[in-house]
Order: sequence, then structure tokens, then C-alpha cells
Amino acid sequence: MTEKIAIVTGGTSGIGLCTAAALHEKGCKVYTFSRREFSDPRFTHIRVDVTDPDAAEAAVRRVYEKEGRLDIVVNCAGFGISGAIEFTPAEDAKRQMDVNFFGMVNVNKPALTIMRKQGAGRIVNTSSMAAVFAIPFQAYYSASKAAINSYTCALLNEVKQYGISVCAVQPGDIKTGFTAARKKIEAGDEEYGGRISRSVAKMEKDEQSGLDPQKAGDFIAKVAMKKSVKPLYTIDFISGAECILDRILPKGLAYKIVGGMYNG
Repeated sequence: MTEKIAIVTGGTSGIGLCTAAALHEKGCKVYTFSRREFSDPRFTHIRVDVTDPDAAEAAVRRVYEKEGRLDIVVNCAGFGISGAIEFTPAEDAKRQMDVNFFGMVNVNKPALTIMRKQGAGRIVNTSSMAAVFAIPFQAYYSASKAAINSYTCALLNEVKQYGISVCAVQPGDIKTGFTAARKKIEAGDEEYGGRISRSVAKMEKDEQSGLDPQKAGDFIAKVAMKKSVKPLYTIDFISGAECILDRILPKGLAYKIVGGMYNG
């Protein structure tokens, strides 16, 4: 069996690193992308800021020029911001979308050209359960992940005739460094009666008691290697049940429940 060539963005920490490790265990040659220096004998690392379209294209081309093909792209690069919509600076909101959504777009665009010409490829985008249930005081993160789902479902129908399959995985709460790295915009907490800080504390508690990131990485790698994929995946039973509830509950009731959980 020919060794599969894989790119994992955000592949130096958290779910990305765990996904890269799982793909390596499955026999793939893995290239990790991130903004920081990184060294691991299991992978070939390319330092790149995926929010820079030219840099992202050059990095993808570098992999292809060395390997002669590109089989798998897994987009894990991302971060989170929290805060009230009213008090979130526009530049922070734009940065959230630039990393989580357009960073994915910038990597996928050159990858699609390669995969279309070779007649095969698999793209896995990392979304979130926040795409299903938009979380108060985490609106821009939720919006970035909802955008990933819409993009994924549109893209899969554009490229399936070229042998390219596309899907998104929607993790729930995962215990990673993502929590500590979140940019907290605390402005307006007094005006909102302390609800911003209470909501973020609830998020952080849930995340730090969440799923082992290696289980998430193993799941994503399994999806990346499947013969065929469906558009959207959840990782654990609870997330799957939440998606079912989203489909059957009236939206007003669903968001009343979400508000009760995260609205302080």
C-alpha cells in the first residue's frame, strides 16, 4: 500500500498534534503546519502562518513538490475568544475568523488544485459543537465554526466528481491547552452583571473535564483514512445526542436550554 501524504495544520499542540500522531501510527507521512518552531522525529514540520494566503500556498506546494502527491489535509489550526458581542473589538472578531475559517480556506485552496488534478484526496475540517449550539459570550468562535460547517457542505458537492471527499468533525469539550490560550475580552462584565465571567468559567470547567485529546485525534485520523465519509461527524455519544436534540427540539426551547447552561 502506498504511503499516504498528510498535512495537519495546528499540528504541534492539542487535537492537531494528537491527530498527527494517530495518522503517523496509521502509516502516513505527516507534515505539521504551525506558526511556531517545532521538532518531532515522527513528522516533518513547516513553520507557516496559515492566515497568510501566499505563505499557506507555498507550504502546501512545498509538500507536493517533495512528495509528488497529497492525499490528506486535516485543518486543526484555531483558537478561541470570549466576550460580549457588544464589547468585542472588531479586530479581535476578524482575527477569530481569519485564523479559524480563512486559515482553513487558505490551506485548502492549493490543496484542492493538487487533489483535483490527481483525481483523489480527503479534506477533514475541524469544526465544533459550538457550530450546532451557538454559545453566549462565545459568539464569534461559534460563528467561525458554523462557517466551517457551511463551507464543508458546499465544498463536498463542488469537488466530489474529482475524487475529493470533504467532511467536518465537531468535537465537544476537549481537555487541551485551548482553554488557557483563549483570549478573554472582559470588558462589559460589570454592565452585564458578571455574566461574562461566569459564562467563561463554566466553559473552562467543562473543557477541563472534557474528552482526552488523543481520543479526539484518533477519531479524526480514523475519519481521514475512511474509504468514504459523511459530511459531519461528532466524536462522543453526548455530542451525537445533542445533534439529535438540535434536529427535533423547537429552536426556542433548544436555546433556552443553552442559555440556562451558559448565560450565567
